[in-house]
Amino acid sequence: MGILVDENTRVVVQGITGREGSFVTNEMLRYGTKVLAGVTPGKGGEVVHGVPVYDTLKQALKAHPDINTSLVYVPPLSAKDAAIEAISNGIRLINIITERVPIHDTADLYSYAVSKGARVVGPTSVGILTPGKCKLGPIGGTNPDFQFKPGRIGIVSKSGSMTSETAWVLCQAGFGISTALSVGGDVIACSTFADLLPLFEADPETDAVVMFGEPGGVYEEQAAELVRQGGFTKPLIAFIAGKFVDAMPSGITFGHAGAIMERGMGSPRQKVEALRAAGVRVADVHHEITTLVAEALGQRVGRTA
Repeated sequence: MGILVDENTRVVVQGITGREGSFVTNEMLRYGTKVLAGVTPGKGGEVVHGVPVYDTLKQALKAHPDINTSLVYVPPLSAKDAAIEAISNGIRLINIITERVPIHDTADLYSYAVSKGARVVGPTSVGILTPGKCKLGPIGGTNPDFQFKPGRIGIVSKSGSMTSETAWVLCQAGFGISTALSVGGDVIACSTFADLLPLFEADPETDAVVMFGEPGGVYEEQAAELVRQGGFTKPLIAFIAGKFVDAMPSGITFGHAGAIMERGMGSPRQKVEALRAAGVRVADVHHEITTLVAEALGQRVGRTA
């Protein structure tokens, strides 16, 4: 079953005629994702990998009323308008791959999405993948089957590259993936760990979730609070990267825009402490997640989930 995307997902790519948008569209089509249309103002009438291009989203939806998902691949200063255009036209899942979206634009978009009951994943997401059913965005690259095999373990990650690395480690140990997704590493994520864990909780084909966290922000602590309050009851296995930053001065940005620690908040140590206090299994090193998953499920590493 998975969450958010499956065989019923019908995609429009906003920014399909750009170099990256075109390349990823071809990747998705090869995987079997149903990409029905693309939108680039002024490029209406073109065709990209067999996908018709329209000037506006309204035109695309008129020609393809089954569209229910938008992949946003437009420049940073246009991302908010593209996502709002999708939401205002009734699309309820928007995945923003674009990086460097201004913080105030993301804040405005988040507020609008909540008011309309829409789900936005990103910005700076690497995508969403339910193995064998749908690949949204560049997640998994040109050979996603190498890292993402069907199974019953969910993955939610701040890091794009470590979404795939985590899936590969799990699959090498015999565990398959229900759905994997990257929330992005910006200061504001339109969908947080605490927003997404209840979706995995409701999925009967997800037995446990692996969460990959990073320095900065409080999204991991929010997930810990959700678990503490009983909002997520399935096994949650976490790994927090960047422990070296605990030895560095506060107020420094590391890596992603959201990797900021200040006023005693956002450090890996504090995240680990909060998660463990809530009963979450936290790996000290990344590859330990397979052992913790096996322990949580009462299995041995190497047995397919």
